Amino acid sequence: MDKISNAGEPFRLGWEEWLSLPELGLPALKAKIDTGARTSALHAFDIEPFGPAAKPKVRFAVHPIPGRTDVTIACSAPITDRREVTSSNGETELRYVITSQLTMGDRSWPIEITLTDRGTMAYRMLLGRQALTEDLIVSPTDSFCQPQLSYDIYASPSVRTSAPPRSLRIAILSREANNYSTRRLVDEGEARGHVVEVIDTLRCYMALNASSPEVHYDGKRLPRYDAVVPRIGASITSYGTAVVRQFETTGTYCVNGSDGITASRDKLHAHQILARHRIGMPVTAFAASPKDTNNLIGLVGGAPLIVKLLESTQGKGVVLAETKKAAESVISAFRGLRASFLVQHFVKEAAGEDIRCLVVGGKVVAAIKRTAQPGEFRSNLHQGGAASAVKITKEERAAAVRAARAFRLNLAGVDLLRSEEGPKVLEVNSSPGLEGIERSSGKNIAAHLFDEIEKNMRPAPTRKRVTS
Repeated sequence: MDKISNAGEPFRLGWEEWLSLPELGLPALKAKIDTGARTSALHAFDIEPFGPAAKPKVRFAVHPIPGRTDVTIACSAPITDRREVTSSNGETELRYVITSQLTMGDRSWPIEITLTDRGTMAYRMLLGRQALTEDLIVSPTDSFCQPQLSYDIYASPSVRTSAPPRSLRIAILSREANNYSTRRLVDEGEARGHVVEVIDTLRCYMALNASSPEVHYDGKRLPRYDAVVPRIGASITSYGTAVVRQFETTGTYCVNGSDGITASRDKLHAHQILARHRIGMPVTAFAASPKDTNNLIGLVGGAPLIVKLLESTQGKGVVLAETKKAAESVISAFRGLRASFLVQHFVKEAAGEDIRCLVVGGKVVAAIKRTAQPGEFRSNLHQGGAASAVKITKEERAAAVRAARAFRLNLAGVDLLRSEEGPKVLEVNSSPGLEGIERSSGKNIAAHLFDEIEKNMRPAPTRKRVTS
Protein backbone atom coordinates (compact mmCIF):
# COMPACT_ATOMS: atom_id res chain seq x y z
CA MET A 1 0.00 0.00 0.00
CA ASP A 2 1.44 3.35 -1.01
CA LYS A 3 1.76 6.29 1.31
CA ILE A 4 -1.45 8.33 1.56
CA SER A 5 -0.72 11.99 1.12
CA ASN A 6 -2.85 14.94 2.21
CA ALA A 7 -1.20 17.67 0.13
CA GLY A 8 -0.63 20.90 2.05
CA GLU A 9 -1.79 19.46 5.38
CA PRO A 10 0.93 18.55 7.91
CA PHE A 11 0.49 15.27 9.70
CA ARG A 12 0.83 15.93 13.43
CA LEU A 13 2.19 13.41 15.91
CA GLY A 14 2.59 13.54 19.65
CA TRP A 15 5.41 11.92 21.59
CA GLU A 16 3.22 8.82 21.95
CA GLU A 17 0.75 7.46 19.40
CA TRP A 18 -1.30 4.39 18.50
CA LEU A 19 -0.41 2.57 15.29
CA SER A 20 -0.91 -0.75 13.58
CA LEU A 21 1.31 -3.07 11.54
CA PRO A 22 -1.33 -4.94 9.50
CA GLU A 23 1.16 -7.01 7.48
CA LEU A 24 2.41 -8.52 10.74
CA GLY A 25 -1.04 -9.11 12.21
CA LEU A 26 -0.62 -6.38 14.86
CA PRO A 27 -3.78 -4.23 14.75
CA ALA A 28 -2.96 -2.05 17.77
CA LEU A 29 0.35 -0.95 19.30
CA LYS A 30 1.17 1.98 21.52
CA ALA A 31 4.44 3.50 20.28
CA LYS A 32 6.89 6.09 21.54
CA ILE A 33 7.91 8.65 18.90
CA ASP A 34 11.61 9.35 19.43
CA THR A 35 13.31 11.74 17.00
CA GLY A 36 16.54 11.20 18.91
CA ALA A 37 16.63 7.57 17.77
CA ARG A 38 17.62 6.83 14.20
CA THR A 39 16.00 3.41 13.77
CA SER A 40 12.60 2.02 14.71
CA ALA A 41 12.36 -1.00 16.95
CA LEU A 42 9.63 -3.56 17.61
CA HIS A 43 9.44 -5.82 20.64
CA ALA A 44 10.13 -9.40 19.51
CA PHE A 45 11.26 -12.66 21.06
CA ASP A 46 11.97 -16.20 19.83
CA ILE A 47 13.60 -14.54 16.83
CA GLU A 48 14.73 -17.18 14.33
CA PRO A 49 15.91 -16.89 10.72
CA PHE A 50 14.80 -19.56 8.26
CA GLY A 51 14.41 -20.24 4.56
CA PRO A 52 16.92 -20.37 1.69
CA ALA A 53 20.01 -18.15 1.78
CA ALA A 54 18.89 -16.36 -1.40
CA LYS A 55 15.57 -15.32 0.18
CA PRO A 56 16.01 -15.42 3.96
CA LYS A 57 13.11 -14.85 6.29
CA VAL A 58 12.74 -14.32 10.00
CA ARG A 59 10.00 -15.44 12.32
CA PHE A 60 9.36 -14.07 15.77
CA ALA A 61 6.70 -13.63 18.41
CA VAL A 62 5.32 -10.42 19.90
CA HIS A 63 3.59 -9.66 23.19
CA PRO A 64 1.70 -6.58 21.94
CA ILE A 65 0.28 -5.59 25.34
CA PRO A 66 2.77 -4.45 28.00
CA GLY A 67 2.60 -6.71 31.03
CA ARG A 68 0.55 -9.38 29.24
CA THR A 69 2.58 -12.45 28.31
CA ASP A 70 -0.58 -14.49 27.72
CA VAL A 71 -1.30 -12.59 24.48
CA THR A 72 1.15 -13.67 21.79
CA ILE A 73 1.14 -12.89 18.08
CA ALA A 74 3.37 -15.00 15.82
CA CYS A 75 4.88 -13.09 12.89
CA SER A 76 7.20 -13.66 9.94
CA ALA A 77 8.73 -11.42 7.29
CA PRO A 78 11.51 -11.35 4.69
CA ILE A 79 14.84 -10.13 6.07
CA THR A 80 15.82 -6.73 4.68
CA ASP A 81 19.15 -6.45 6.46
CA ARG A 82 21.07 -7.29 9.59
CA ARG A 83 22.92 -4.47 11.25
CA GLU A 84 24.41 -3.27 14.50
CA VAL A 85 22.20 -0.88 16.48
CA THR A 86 23.37 1.11 19.51
CA SER A 87 20.65 1.67 22.12
CA SER A 88 20.24 4.77 24.31
CA ASN A 89 22.23 3.12 27.09
CA GLY A 90 25.21 2.62 24.78
CA GLU A 91 24.85 -1.10 24.23
CA THR A 92 25.36 -2.38 20.67
CA GLU A 93 23.24 -5.25 19.37
CA LEU A 94 23.17 -7.05 16.01
CA ARG A 95 19.53 -6.99 14.91
CA TYR A 96 17.46 -8.35 12.04
CA VAL A 97 15.79 -5.64 9.96
CA ILE A 98 12.45 -6.07 8.21
CA THR A 99 10.23 -3.76 6.17
CA SER A 100 6.52 -3.49 6.92
CA GLN A 101 3.59 -1.19 6.29
CA LEU A 102 2.75 1.17 9.18
CA THR A 103 -0.75 2.59 9.55
CA MET A 104 -1.52 5.59 11.75
CA GLY A 105 -4.78 7.49 11.49
CA ASP A 106 -5.59 7.78 7.79
CA ARG A 107 -1.97 7.39 6.69
CA SER A 108 -0.01 4.32 5.71
CA TRP A 109 3.61 4.01 4.59
CA PRO A 110 6.43 1.42 4.60
CA ILE A 111 9.12 1.60 7.28
CA GLU A 112 12.19 -0.35 8.30
CA ILE A 113 11.91 -2.05 11.69
CA THR A 114 14.60 -3.67 13.80
CA LEU A 115 13.67 -6.60 16.00
CA THR A 116 14.74 -6.67 19.63
CA ASP A 117 13.41 -7.74 23.02
CA ARG A 118 11.64 -4.72 24.54
CA GLY A 119 9.90 -6.81 27.20
CA THR A 120 10.96 -4.46 29.98
CA MET A 121 9.93 -1.33 28.06
CA ALA A 122 6.65 0.54 28.57
CA TYR A 123 6.18 0.80 24.78
CA ARG A 124 6.25 -2.25 22.53
CA MET A 125 7.42 -0.09 19.64
CA LEU A 126 9.76 2.84 19.22
CA LEU A 127 9.40 4.97 16.09
CA GLY A 128 12.72 6.52 15.06
CA ARG A 129 13.35 9.45 12.75
CA GLN A 130 14.06 7.23 9.72
CA ALA A 131 10.37 6.28 9.74
CA LEU A 132 9.17 9.91 9.80
CA THR A 133 8.41 11.46 6.42
CA GLU A 134 9.09 15.09 5.63
CA ASP A 135 5.50 16.27 6.12
CA LEU A 136 5.24 14.80 9.63
CA ILE A 137 5.37 17.24 12.54
CA VAL A 138 6.20 15.86 15.98
CA SER A 139 4.95 17.86 18.96
CA PRO A 140 7.00 16.63 21.95
CA THR A 141 4.51 18.07 24.47
CA ASP A 142 1.41 16.40 23.01
CA SER A 143 0.09 12.86 23.20
CA PHE A 144 -2.17 10.97 20.80
CA CYS A 145 -2.71 13.56 18.10
CA GLN A 146 -3.97 10.72 15.91
CA PRO A 147 -7.01 8.50 16.59
CA GLN A 148 -6.57 6.19 19.53
CA LEU A 149 -6.88 2.43 19.24
CA SER A 150 -7.44 -0.16 21.97
CA TYR A 151 -5.83 -3.38 23.10
CA ASP A 152 -9.38 -4.79 23.36
CA ILE A 153 -9.08 -5.78 19.71
CA TYR A 154 -6.82 -8.68 20.70
CA ALA A 155 -9.81 -10.25 22.47
CA SER A 156 -11.81 -10.24 19.24
CA PRO A 157 -12.15 -13.35 17.06
CA SER A 158 -11.48 -11.07 14.08
CA VAL A 159 -7.79 -11.03 15.06
CA ARG A 160 -7.70 -14.74 14.23
CA THR A 161 -9.82 -14.70 11.08
CA SER A 162 -8.24 -11.60 9.55
CA ALA A 163 -4.63 -12.39 10.42
CA PRO A 164 -2.41 -12.05 7.35
CA PRO A 165 -0.78 -15.21 5.99
CA ARG A 166 2.71 -15.71 7.33
CA SER A 167 5.56 -17.88 6.19
CA LEU A 168 5.70 -21.13 8.12
CA ARG A 169 8.49 -23.60 8.67
CA ILE A 170 7.04 -27.06 8.09
CA ALA A 171 8.65 -30.50 8.36
CA ILE A 172 7.46 -33.54 6.45
CA LEU A 173 8.47 -36.76 8.15
CA SER A 174 9.07 -39.12 5.26
CA ARG A 175 11.62 -41.69 4.14
CA GLU A 176 10.68 -41.11 0.50
CA ALA A 177 11.58 -37.56 -0.43
CA ASN A 178 10.92 -38.12 -4.13
CA ASN A 179 7.57 -39.91 -4.11
CA TYR A 180 4.46 -38.18 -5.42
CA SER A 181 2.85 -37.34 -2.08
CA THR A 182 5.96 -35.81 -0.55
CA ARG A 183 6.80 -33.79 -3.66
CA ARG A 184 3.24 -32.47 -3.90
CA LEU A 185 3.35 -31.28 -0.30
CA VAL A 186 6.71 -29.57 -0.80
CA ASP A 187 5.61 -27.89 -4.03
CA GLU A 188 2.29 -26.67 -2.61
CA GLY A 189 3.90 -25.35 0.57
CA GLU A 190 6.66 -23.50 -1.25
CA ALA A 191 4.13 -22.02 -3.70
CA ARG A 192 2.44 -20.46 -0.66
CA GLY A 193 5.67 -18.94 0.57
CA HIS A 194 6.36 -21.49 3.30
CA VAL A 195 9.64 -23.27 3.96
CA VAL A 196 9.06 -27.03 3.71
CA GLU A 197 11.78 -29.49 4.75
CA VAL A 198 11.69 -33.27 4.25
CA ILE A 199 13.08 -35.10 7.28
CA ASP A 200 14.00 -38.79 7.11
CA THR A 201 12.20 -40.23 10.13
CA LEU A 202 14.80 -42.89 10.90
CA ARG A 203 17.61 -40.34 10.95
CA CYS A 204 15.94 -38.43 13.76
CA TYR A 205 17.01 -39.10 17.33
CA MET A 206 15.75 -37.70 20.58
CA ALA A 207 17.06 -36.10 23.75
CA LEU A 208 14.65 -36.76 26.61
CA ASN A 209 14.72 -34.36 29.52
CA ALA A 210 12.15 -32.50 31.58
CA SER A 211 13.28 -28.97 30.85
CA SER A 212 13.95 -29.02 27.12
CA PRO A 213 13.00 -32.09 25.05
CA GLU A 214 14.76 -32.04 21.69
CA VAL A 215 14.78 -33.75 18.30
CA HIS A 216 18.18 -34.10 16.60
CA TYR A 217 19.02 -34.91 12.99
CA ASP A 218 22.39 -35.64 11.40
CA GLY A 219 24.31 -34.37 14.41
CA LYS A 220 22.35 -31.15 14.89
CA ARG A 221 19.35 -30.12 16.94
CA LEU A 222 16.36 -29.57 14.67
CA PRO A 223 14.95 -26.03 14.66
CA ARG A 224 11.51 -25.13 15.92
CA TYR A 225 8.88 -26.04 13.33
CA ASP A 226 5.45 -24.48 13.08
CA ALA A 227 3.95 -27.76 11.92
CA VAL A 228 4.90 -31.38 11.21
CA VAL A 229 3.22 -33.57 8.60
CA PRO A 230 3.89 -37.23 9.53
CA ARG A 231 4.18 -39.64 6.59
CA ILE A 232 5.04 -42.70 8.67
CA GLY A 233 5.49 -45.97 6.75
CA ALA A 234 3.96 -49.13 8.19
CA SER A 235 7.37 -50.77 8.61
CA ILE A 236 8.57 -48.04 11.00
CA THR A 237 5.34 -47.32 12.89
CA SER A 238 6.86 -47.81 16.34
CA TYR A 239 9.89 -45.57 15.86
CA GLY A 240 8.01 -43.11 13.66
CA THR A 241 5.30 -42.50 16.24
CA ALA A 242 7.99 -42.07 18.91
CA VAL A 243 9.45 -39.23 16.81
CA VAL A 244 5.99 -37.70 16.39
CA ARG A 245 5.45 -37.92 20.17
CA GLN A 246 8.70 -36.06 20.68
CA PHE A 247 7.53 -33.24 18.42
CA GLU A 248 4.24 -33.19 20.33
CA THR A 249 6.22 -32.91 23.57
CA THR A 250 8.00 -29.83 22.24
CA GLY A 251 4.62 -28.20 21.52
CA THR A 252 4.80 -28.50 17.72
CA TYR A 253 1.50 -28.79 15.86
CA CYS A 254 1.35 -32.26 14.29
CA VAL A 255 -1.23 -32.77 11.55
CA ASN A 256 -1.78 -36.33 12.80
CA GLY A 257 -1.01 -37.26 16.38
CA SER A 258 1.03 -40.25 17.47
CA ASP A 259 -1.93 -41.94 19.19
CA GLY A 260 -4.08 -41.79 16.08
CA ILE A 261 -1.32 -43.13 13.85
CA THR A 262 -0.59 -46.01 16.26
CA ALA A 263 -4.25 -46.97 16.62
CA SER A 264 -4.95 -46.86 12.88
CA ARG A 265 -2.05 -49.23 12.14
CA ASP A 266 -3.27 -51.94 14.51
CA LYS A 267 -6.31 -53.43 12.76
CA LEU A 268 -7.75 -54.90 15.96
CA HIS A 269 -7.35 -51.68 17.93
CA ALA A 270 -8.76 -49.73 14.99
CA HIS A 271 -11.91 -51.85 14.82
CA GLN A 272 -12.35 -51.59 18.58
CA ILE A 273 -12.27 -47.80 18.25
CA LEU A 274 -14.81 -47.91 15.40
CA ALA A 275 -17.06 -50.15 17.49
CA ARG A 276 -16.76 -47.88 20.51
CA HIS A 277 -17.92 -44.93 18.39
CA ARG A 278 -20.74 -47.02 16.85
CA ILE A 279 -19.40 -46.60 13.34
CA GLY A 280 -20.65 -49.18 10.84
CA MET A 281 -18.09 -51.83 9.84
CA PRO A 282 -18.07 -55.47 8.68
CA VAL A 283 -18.55 -57.91 11.56
CA THR A 284 -15.07 -58.72 12.85
CA ALA A 285 -13.74 -61.40 15.21
CA PHE A 286 -10.42 -62.12 16.90
CA ALA A 287 -9.11 -65.04 18.95
CA ALA A 288 -5.78 -66.42 20.10
CA SER A 289 -6.58 -70.09 20.72
CA PRO A 290 -6.78 -72.63 17.84
CA LYS A 291 -9.67 -74.28 19.73
CA ASP A 292 -11.81 -71.22 18.84
CA THR A 293 -11.44 -71.48 15.03
CA ASN A 294 -14.95 -72.80 14.34
CA ASN A 295 -16.56 -70.29 16.69
CA LEU A 296 -14.48 -67.53 15.12
CA ILE A 297 -15.76 -68.44 11.64
CA GLY A 298 -19.30 -68.60 12.92
CA LEU A 299 -19.14 -65.14 14.52
CA VAL A 300 -18.66 -63.48 11.13
CA GLY A 301 -21.42 -65.46 9.41
CA GLY A 302 -19.33 -68.27 7.98
CA ALA A 303 -17.57 -68.49 4.64
CA PRO A 304 -16.80 -66.70 2.45
CA LEU A 305 -14.84 -64.51 4.82
CA ILE A 306 -11.74 -62.31 4.97
CA VAL A 307 -8.63 -63.16 7.00
CA LYS A 308 -6.50 -60.08 7.60
CA LEU A 309 -3.14 -59.55 9.28
CA LEU A 310 -3.33 -56.89 12.00
CA GLU A 311 -0.65 -54.74 10.39
CA SER A 312 -1.46 -55.34 6.72
CA THR A 313 -1.18 -52.41 4.30
CA GLN A 314 -1.98 -51.78 0.62
CA GLY A 315 -3.97 -55.02 0.46
CA LYS A 316 -1.00 -57.20 1.46
CA GLY A 317 -1.72 -59.82 4.11
CA VAL A 318 -5.44 -59.91 3.23
CA VAL A 319 -6.88 -63.27 2.11
CA LEU A 320 -10.36 -64.23 0.89
CA ALA A 321 -11.42 -67.71 2.10
CA GLU A 322 -14.37 -68.81 -0.04
CA THR A 323 -15.20 -71.99 1.88
CA LYS A 324 -15.12 -73.05 5.52
CA LYS A 325 -12.34 -75.54 4.78
CA ALA A 326 -10.28 -72.83 3.06
CA ALA A 327 -10.88 -70.52 6.04
CA GLU A 328 -9.67 -73.19 8.47
CA SER A 329 -6.55 -73.75 6.36
CA VAL A 330 -5.67 -70.04 6.13
CA ILE A 331 -6.26 -69.52 9.86
CA SER A 332 -4.12 -72.56 10.67
CA ALA A 333 -1.34 -71.30 8.39
CA PHE A 334 -1.36 -67.82 9.94
CA ARG A 335 -1.27 -69.32 13.44
CA GLY A 336 1.61 -71.56 12.39
CA LEU A 337 3.53 -68.41 11.45
CA ARG A 338 2.58 -66.89 14.82
CA ALA A 339 1.00 -63.99 12.98
CA SER A 340 -1.70 -61.85 14.58
CA PHE A 341 -4.81 -61.66 12.43
CA LEU A 342 -8.53 -61.05 12.53
CA VAL A 343 -11.46 -62.58 10.67
CA GLN A 344 -14.04 -60.40 8.95
CA HIS A 345 -17.41 -60.80 7.25
CA PHE A 346 -17.15 -60.67 3.46
CA VAL A 347 -19.51 -58.08 1.97
CA LYS A 348 -20.50 -59.78 -1.29
CA GLU A 349 -22.61 -56.92 -2.62
CA ALA A 350 -19.56 -54.65 -2.68
CA ALA A 351 -18.50 -56.68 -5.74
CA GLY A 352 -14.80 -55.83 -5.54
CA GLU A 353 -15.38 -52.09 -5.14
CA ASP A 354 -14.73 -49.72 -2.28
CA ILE A 355 -14.80 -45.97 -1.72
CA ARG A 356 -11.74 -44.01 -0.58
CA CYS A 357 -12.75 -40.76 1.15
CA LEU A 358 -10.01 -38.23 1.83
CA VAL A 359 -10.81 -36.34 5.04
CA VAL A 360 -8.94 -33.12 5.88
CA GLY A 361 -9.78 -31.09 8.96
CA GLY A 362 -13.06 -32.89 9.55
CA LYS A 363 -14.33 -32.56 5.96
CA VAL A 364 -14.38 -34.96 3.02
CA VAL A 365 -12.47 -33.06 0.34
CA ALA A 366 -12.39 -35.81 -2.30
CA ALA A 367 -13.72 -39.31 -2.93
CA ILE A 368 -12.91 -41.99 -5.48
CA LYS A 369 -14.26 -45.44 -6.27
CA ARG A 370 -11.65 -48.19 -6.48
CA THR A 371 -12.50 -51.25 -8.56
CA ALA A 372 -10.59 -54.52 -8.38
CA GLN A 373 -9.23 -56.30 -11.43
CA PRO A 374 -11.32 -59.22 -12.77
CA GLY A 375 -10.96 -62.22 -10.47
CA GLU A 376 -9.48 -60.08 -7.65
CA PHE A 377 -11.42 -58.98 -4.54
CA ARG A 378 -8.87 -56.36 -3.36
CA SER A 379 -9.48 -52.95 -4.90
CA ASN A 380 -6.26 -51.29 -3.65
CA LEU A 381 -4.46 -49.34 -6.36
CA HIS A 382 -1.23 -51.06 -5.31
CA GLN A 383 -2.92 -54.36 -6.22
CA GLY A 384 -3.82 -53.17 -9.70
CA GLY A 385 -7.22 -51.68 -8.91
CA ALA A 386 -8.66 -48.88 -11.06
CA ALA A 387 -9.86 -45.55 -9.63
CA SER A 388 -12.49 -43.06 -10.75
CA ALA A 389 -14.23 -40.05 -9.23
CA VAL A 390 -17.46 -40.86 -7.40
CA LYS A 391 -20.31 -38.97 -5.79
CA ILE A 392 -20.84 -40.18 -2.24
CA THR A 393 -24.03 -40.15 -0.21
CA LYS A 394 -24.71 -38.08 2.88
CA GLU A 395 -24.42 -41.23 5.01
CA GLU A 396 -21.07 -42.17 3.47
CA ARG A 397 -19.74 -38.67 4.02
CA ALA A 398 -20.86 -38.72 7.66
CA ALA A 399 -19.31 -42.15 8.26
CA ALA A 400 -15.96 -41.03 6.84
CA VAL A 401 -15.88 -37.86 8.95
CA ARG A 402 -16.87 -39.73 12.12
CA ALA A 403 -14.17 -42.35 11.51
CA ALA A 404 -11.42 -39.73 11.07
CA ARG A 405 -12.60 -37.91 14.20
CA ALA A 406 -12.64 -41.14 16.21
CA PHE A 407 -8.87 -41.42 15.61
CA ARG A 408 -8.35 -37.63 15.98
CA LEU A 409 -6.74 -37.50 12.54
CA ASN A 410 -6.68 -34.22 10.61
CA LEU A 411 -5.62 -36.08 7.45
CA ALA A 412 -7.09 -39.51 6.83
CA GLY A 413 -7.99 -41.85 4.01
CA VAL A 414 -11.18 -43.65 5.04
CA ASP A 415 -12.09 -46.77 3.05
CA LEU A 416 -15.78 -47.69 2.86
CA LEU A 417 -17.80 -50.56 1.46
CA ARG A 418 -21.30 -50.06 0.11
CA SER A 419 -23.40 -52.75 1.78
CA GLU A 420 -27.13 -53.43 1.90
CA GLU A 421 -27.10 -52.09 5.46
CA GLY A 422 -25.34 -48.84 4.55
CA PRO A 423 -21.67 -47.78 4.49
CA LYS A 424 -19.18 -50.01 6.30
CA VAL A 425 -15.77 -48.64 7.26
CA LEU A 426 -12.98 -51.01 6.28
CA GLU A 427 -9.93 -49.00 7.29
CA VAL A 428 -8.69 -45.59 8.40
CA ASN A 429 -5.32 -44.70 6.86
CA SER A 430 -3.25 -42.07 8.68
CA SER A 431 -0.75 -41.61 5.81
CA PRO A 432 -2.92 -41.77 2.69
CA GLY A 433 -1.23 -41.47 -0.69
CA LEU A 434 -2.20 -38.41 -2.73
CA GLU A 435 -1.40 -39.55 -6.26
CA GLY A 436 -4.36 -41.79 -7.04
CA ILE A 437 -6.99 -39.59 -5.45
CA GLU A 438 -5.66 -36.29 -6.82
CA ARG A 439 -5.44 -37.62 -10.38
CA SER A 440 -8.77 -39.44 -10.28
CA SER A 441 -10.79 -36.73 -8.53
CA GLY A 442 -9.04 -33.68 -10.01
CA LYS A 443 -8.90 -32.17 -6.51
CA ASN A 444 -5.88 -30.41 -5.03
CA ILE A 445 -5.60 -32.36 -1.77
CA ALA A 446 -2.28 -30.75 -0.83
CA ALA A 447 -3.93 -27.31 -0.96
CA HIS A 448 -6.68 -28.44 1.42
CA LEU A 449 -4.06 -29.75 3.84
CA PHE A 450 -2.14 -26.47 3.83
CA ASP A 451 -5.42 -24.59 4.36
CA GLU A 452 -5.86 -26.66 7.51
CA ILE A 453 -2.28 -26.07 8.68
CA GLU A 454 -2.54 -22.32 8.09
CA LYS A 455 -5.87 -22.19 9.95
CA ASN A 456 -4.27 -23.82 12.99
CA MET A 457 -1.32 -21.44 12.87
CA ARG A 458 -3.46 -18.27 13.16
CA PRO A 459 -3.18 -16.46 16.51
CA ALA A 460 -5.87 -17.33 19.00
CA PRO A 461 -7.69 -14.37 20.60
CA THR A 462 -7.20 -13.79 24.30
CA ARG A 463 -10.17 -14.62 26.49
CA LYS A 464 -9.54 -11.91 29.05
CA ARG A 465 -10.89 -8.44 28.47
CA VAL A 466 -8.07 -5.94 28.23
CA THR A 467 -8.09 -2.21 28.66
CA SER A 468 -6.11 0.54 27.05
